[in-house]
Amino acid sequence: MPSITDVARYAGVSPTTAKRALREPNLLHPETLARVREAVAALHYEPDVRAGALRAGQSRTVGVMLGSIVEPFFAQLARTLGHALRRGGYNVLLTENEYRSDQELTELRLLYGQRIDALILRPGYGDQSREYLERLHQRGVFIAQVDYCLPGTCYPSVMLDNAGAMRQGVRYLSDLGHQRIAAIGKYDAKLHPEERSHTFPAAMAELGLTVRPEYQRVMLLSEDNAYQFTLELMRLPEPPTALFALTGASAAGCYRALNELGLRVPSDVSLLSFDNYSWMGLVSPAITVLEQPVDEMARAVASMTLAALSGEQPQPTNLVLPARLLVRGSCGPPKEEASRLLTPRPSRTKPLPAQLITADKPRSA
Repeated sequence: MPSITDVARYAGVSPTTAKRALREPNLLHPETLARVREAVAALHYEPDVRAGALRAGQSRTVGVMLGSIVEPFFAQLARTLGHALRRGGYNVLLTENEYRSDQELTELRLLYGQRIDALILRPGYGDQSREYLERLHQRGVFIAQVDYCLPGTCYPSVMLDNAGAMRQGVRYLSDLGHQRIAAIGKYDAKLHPEERSHTFPAAMAELGLTVRPEYQRVMLLSEDNAYQFTLELMRLPEPPTALFALTGASAAGCYRALNELGLRVPSDVSLLSFDNYSWMGLVSPAITVLEQPVDEMARAVASMTLAALSGEQPQPTNLVLPARLLVRGSCGPPKEEASRLLTPRPSRTKPLPAQLITADKPRSA
């Protein structure tokens, strides 16, 4: 790879003059500037931006660690984050922790080796990375959390109102007449300590409903886990009448299992999900969802990060954004309720006179 010294030699100028041509071209004679630019083009020279930034005391790089880069929610979050951070003059290093704090610790060490200036983090579950995160914070790395917060930490964050969204979803299904509702994922303080599954039993209890023990399973919210769990749920002697998927990936697993079992949505079982993935609007009926404001979340945490990197010292911020319920066709009354509503009620009126009943028949000439 050619260096600035090679460019200077090719152009017949000093290295200092070659550097000035790149940084302050207005200070050079047009003929000298033209020779340096010709050398840059001929040698395909590219300046080492990172080395220059490190000499200035900054890498101009933000680490972004997400739960799973294959999930559409995180893919969209990463895309919008990248746009916002690059507009702010920062490069992005993207990685994932697969929701595990032990994997997160490994990735954090790699990111710090790249001398990141800030970290935007969707934390993994567990405590293995907590001490190292605090060490990064003490070394001057700005840390912001998105989508999930480590309990007991003071890093600023941007979150969905998960508790409010869960209550909204449970209330919506209850208003349709559902009592046997299963959330695809059960809360566990160590294995699955997130707010949606934590709120579900309370949201049910507030409406006078209970969560059946056989409808509960601690698991990571992957498509395959949701698929297997849905197969088991719908084969129970008394299966749920509504499934509440806590992520878009879980909804895909639920939908796959229901198709395999030959069950129709919503006539056999209703399906409500978080996220608004593209496939959810393409199936028939389309899936009713609690849509997260992904782009707004990304722009907010990027703005928070850029402000901190510019030297601002704001108070710790914890921004909570609401979900939006998009009612489509995948939720309806439970089968028993739907049958009752569709059954004609006995007439309480007297029979019509015979001449009125036959009045529409053609008359003989």
